[in-house]
Amino acid sequence: MELRSVEELMDLLYACRGSWDPPGPGRDRVDLHQHALQTAALLRRRRPADKELQVAGLVHAIGPLLRPADPADAVRTLLGERVGRLLRDHHRHPEPTDDDQLCLRQADEEGHTTDFGAGVLEDWRTVLELVAARNSRLGAVD
Repeated sequence: MELRSVEELMDLLYACRGSWDPPGPGRDRVDLHQHALQTAALLRRRRPADKELQVAGLVHAIGPLLRPADPADAVRTLLGERVGRLLRDHHRHPEPTDDDQLCLRQADEEGHTTDFGAGVLEDWRTVLELVAARNSRLGAVD
């Protein structure tokens, strides 16, 4: 499956509501929709200028809805190589491979153990559109 528009991605993110991530060592089960919002919000606080990292945090939880498809492959065309790489490495490597991965991993883990109001998904539409548009322009230049 390849996501071709921000609208398709938003629909998928909305579909995460009521889908639960299985508990892991030292972490509770979480609603994937709320977890995605919390992870993205934590990344926004830590790296306010890094929209691609924030978007990776927002979409990192869509994997269970895409099985057996790879979430990195699903978003790469729409959101770019970096977001795809961040997702791929996040799911394949238990230990972070660089500072971006470490930041994503920490936000993911914190998003499993804390509960706070992280806004609503619609708040992220503009950021998703910005990253998709930037990726579209970069693809046209290559």
